[in-house]
Amino acid sequence: MLHHIIDDLKASSAVALRLSALAIGCGLALFITTGFLCAAIFVVVLQRYGLPEACFAGAAVFLILTLITALAYVLYVRELRHEAPPEKSAIASALSDPATIAVVVQIARTVGIKRLIPLLAIAGVALGLSARRHGDGADHDA
Repeated sequence: MLHHIIDDLKASSAVALRLSALAIGCGLALFITTGFLCAAIFVVVLQRYGLPEACFAGAAVFLILTLITALAYVLYVRELRHEAPPEKSAIASALSDPATIAVVVQIARTVGIKRLIPLLAIAGVALGLSARRHGDGADHDA
Protein backbone atom coordinates (compact mmCIF):
# COMPACT_ATOMS: atom_id res chain seq x y z
CA MET A 1 0.00 0.00 0.00
CA LEU A 2 2.85 2.39 0.85
CA HIS A 3 4.55 1.47 -2.40
CA HIS A 4 1.40 2.50 -4.31
CA ILE A 5 1.31 5.86 -2.50
CA ILE A 6 4.99 6.51 -3.30
CA ASP A 7 4.49 5.56 -6.96
CA ASP A 8 1.48 7.89 -7.17
CA LEU A 9 3.50 10.74 -5.68
CA LYS A 10 6.43 10.09 -8.04
CA ALA A 11 4.18 10.00 -11.09
CA SER A 12 2.32 13.19 -10.22
CA SER A 13 5.57 15.00 -9.40
CA ALA A 14 7.19 13.90 -12.65
CA VAL A 15 4.22 15.05 -14.71
CA ALA A 16 4.10 18.41 -12.93
CA LEU A 17 7.83 18.92 -13.44
CA ARG A 18 7.66 18.08 -17.16
CA LEU A 19 4.69 20.36 -17.73
CA SER A 20 6.35 23.20 -15.82
CA ALA A 21 9.56 22.87 -17.83
CA LEU A 22 7.58 22.83 -21.06
CA ALA A 23 5.59 25.92 -20.06
CA ILE A 24 8.75 27.81 -19.08
CA GLY A 25 10.42 26.92 -22.38
CA CYS A 26 7.39 27.98 -24.40
CA GLY A 27 7.10 31.23 -22.48
CA LEU A 28 10.76 32.07 -23.04
CA ALA A 29 10.53 31.30 -26.77
CA LEU A 30 7.37 33.41 -27.07
CA PHE A 31 9.07 36.31 -25.27
CA ILE A 32 12.10 36.23 -27.58
CA THR A 33 9.94 35.88 -30.69
CA THR A 34 7.74 38.78 -29.63
CA GLY A 35 10.80 40.96 -29.02
CA PHE A 36 12.17 40.34 -32.50
CA LEU A 37 8.76 40.78 -34.11
CA CYS A 38 8.19 44.09 -32.38
CA ALA A 39 11.66 45.32 -33.26
CA ALA A 40 11.15 44.45 -36.92
CA ILE A 41 7.74 46.12 -37.06
CA PHE A 42 9.10 49.18 -35.28
CA VAL A 43 12.01 49.58 -37.72
CA VAL A 44 9.79 49.14 -40.81
CA VAL A 45 7.17 51.60 -39.60
CA LEU A 46 9.86 54.06 -38.43
CA GLN A 47 11.48 54.10 -41.88
CA ARG A 48 8.17 54.53 -43.74
CA TYR A 49 6.01 56.74 -41.51
CA GLY A 50 8.06 58.20 -38.64
CA LEU A 51 8.48 57.87 -34.91
CA PRO A 52 4.93 58.43 -33.56
CA GLU A 53 3.40 55.91 -35.93
CA ALA A 54 6.11 53.38 -35.10
CA CYS A 55 5.32 53.71 -31.39
CA PHE A 56 1.60 53.27 -32.06
CA ALA A 57 2.32 50.17 -34.17
CA GLY A 58 4.40 48.66 -31.35
CA ALA A 59 1.63 49.36 -28.86
CA ALA A 60 -0.90 47.76 -31.20
CA VAL A 61 1.20 44.59 -31.45
CA PHE A 62 1.43 44.31 -27.66
CA LEU A 63 -2.30 45.00 -27.30
CA ILE A 64 -3.13 42.19 -29.72
CA LEU A 65 -0.80 39.78 -27.90
CA THR A 66 -2.36 40.76 -24.55
CA LEU A 67 -5.86 40.14 -25.87
CA ILE A 68 -4.86 36.73 -27.25
CA THR A 69 -3.28 35.76 -23.92
CA ALA A 70 -6.34 36.93 -21.97
CA LEU A 71 -8.63 34.94 -24.26
CA ALA A 72 -6.50 31.80 -23.82
CA TYR A 73 -6.64 32.24 -20.03
CA VAL A 74 -10.43 32.66 -20.01
CA LEU A 75 -10.90 29.57 -22.17
CA TYR A 76 -8.56 27.58 -19.91
CA VAL A 77 -10.46 28.59 -16.76
CA ARG A 78 -13.77 27.74 -18.41
CA GLU A 79 -12.42 24.31 -19.37
CA LEU A 80 -11.27 23.67 -15.78
CA ARG A 81 -14.76 24.45 -14.46
CA HIS A 82 -16.38 21.89 -16.75
CA GLU A 83 -14.01 19.03 -15.90
CA ALA A 84 -15.25 16.10 -13.86
CA PRO A 85 -14.20 16.01 -10.21
CA PRO A 86 -10.89 14.20 -9.72
CA GLU A 87 -10.79 10.66 -8.45
CA LYS A 88 -9.75 9.87 -4.91
CA SER A 89 -5.99 9.87 -4.54
CA ALA A 90 -4.07 6.91 -3.19
CA ILE A 91 -3.41 8.76 0.07
CA ALA A 92 -7.09 9.53 0.63
CA SER A 93 -8.12 5.94 -0.05
CA ALA A 94 -5.38 4.64 2.24
CA LEU A 95 -6.45 6.93 5.09
CA SER A 96 -10.07 5.80 4.77
CA ASP A 97 -9.07 2.13 5.13
CA PRO A 98 -9.74 0.77 8.67
CA ALA A 99 -6.74 -1.56 8.47
CA THR A 100 -4.44 1.39 7.86
CA ILE A 101 -5.88 3.24 10.83
CA ALA A 102 -5.36 0.15 13.02
CA VAL A 103 -1.72 -0.05 11.91
CA VAL A 104 -1.24 3.65 12.69
CA VAL A 105 -2.69 3.20 16.19
CA GLN A 106 -0.40 0.22 16.79
CA ILE A 107 2.65 2.22 15.65
CA ALA A 108 1.62 5.08 17.96
CA ARG A 109 1.44 2.66 20.90
CA THR A 110 4.81 1.13 20.05
CA VAL A 111 6.78 4.31 19.39
CA GLY A 112 5.03 6.53 21.89
CA ILE A 113 3.02 9.69 21.46
CA LYS A 114 5.80 12.05 22.61
CA ARG A 115 8.12 10.81 19.87
CA LEU A 116 5.40 10.89 17.21
CA ILE A 117 4.30 14.50 17.75
CA PRO A 118 7.15 16.08 15.69
CA LEU A 119 6.68 13.47 12.94
CA LEU A 120 2.93 14.06 12.86
CA ALA A 121 3.46 17.82 12.69
CA ILE A 122 5.75 17.46 9.67
CA ALA A 123 3.36 14.99 8.04
CA GLY A 124 0.44 17.36 8.67
CA VAL A 125 2.25 20.26 7.04
CA ALA A 126 3.18 18.10 4.05
CA LEU A 127 -0.39 16.83 3.72
CA GLY A 128 -1.75 20.37 3.96
CA LEU A 129 0.62 21.62 1.28
CA SER A 130 -0.28 18.68 -0.95
CA ALA A 131 -4.02 19.24 -0.46
CA ARG A 132 -3.67 22.97 -1.12
CA ARG A 133 -1.66 22.30 -4.29
CA HIS A 134 -4.31 19.93 -5.61
CA GLY A 135 -7.12 22.28 -4.58
CA ASP A 136 -5.57 25.42 -6.11
CA GLY A 137 -6.02 24.22 -9.67
CA ALA A 138 -9.82 23.93 -9.49
CA ASP A 139 -10.73 26.59 -6.92
CA HIS A 140 -9.73 29.71 -8.83
CA ASP A 141 -12.75 31.65 -10.07
CA ALA A 142 -10.99 34.69 -11.55
